[in-house]
Amino acid sequence: MNIHVLFSVLLSFVAAAICGNFNQDFDITWGEGRAKILDNGKLLTLSLDKASGSGFRSKKQYLFGKIDMQIKLVPGNSAGTVTTYYLSSLGQNHDEIDFEFLGNLSGDPYILHTNVFALGKGSREQQFYLWFDPTKDFHTYSILWNPQSIIFSVDGTPIRQFKNQESRGVSYPKSQPMWIFSSLWNADDWATRGGLVKTDWTKAPFTASYTNFNALACTAGSCSKKSSVNSWFSQSLDITGQERIKWVQKNYMIYNYCTDSKRFPQGFPTECSTA
Repeated sequence: MNIHVLFSVLLSFVAAAICGNFNQDFDITWGEGRAKILDNGKLLTLSLDKASGSGFRSKKQYLFGKIDMQIKLVPGNSAGTVTTYYLSSLGQNHDEIDFEFLGNLSGDPYILHTNVFALGKGSREQQFYLWFDPTKDFHTYSILWNPQSIIFSVDGTPIRQFKNQESRGVSYPKSQPMWIFSSLWNADDWATRGGLVKTDWTKAPFTASYTNFNALACTAGSCSKKSSVNSWFSQSLDITGQERIKWVQKNYMIYNYCTDSKRFPQGFPTECSTA
């Protein structure tokens, strides 16, 4: 799809600059009171206990944009827990852009798990340690999604880029509007050391906190010409960004599907030649 055709599609969307109020922008979707909106909509907390986790979803859908969320993760012994923050459409052939935070024993680092789905196909995992303690304070986790690429960033530092390689036969999320989802749930069958470390329910309830949601994006409605030329719509990694992503991947990446020869004995996926 060339940029002119793409712009015609986006004429059915509205540019939105949202500086978050959780009451206005999100619905709590599950958890029976374990998710709470506080401080006049400025703060949202998710909790997990042995009976249930909790989650929320944006009221609006987005088709391209820059989405920021500040999150403070579950402190202490968070082994077995998973905190998610992601964009997704629905259905078997859905698109999805994932941040998942895999808990760990006290003193051991969280694992930041990322993935990209296009037309129902995922299995594009990259995992990282963080260079700070994500439980001590809020940190900004960003998804920049435009027709050229998807860029994952942490506190403004890019950690991963997934480029649009449709010209090489690689599917790319481009036509399905996506909601923002987040959840806190128990996954001790796989989340920590492959399921060897189980959730310690004596530490429950586990709580993650969210604040300062911001979206520069196109939402269901229409997308004006002005919005389509905003910097996020055409933004890519500059030289500094390319150097920073190399630094992160050299020092903090712990898994990359594009180097997992046991998983792909017949050859790596097409996009891996420039991943």
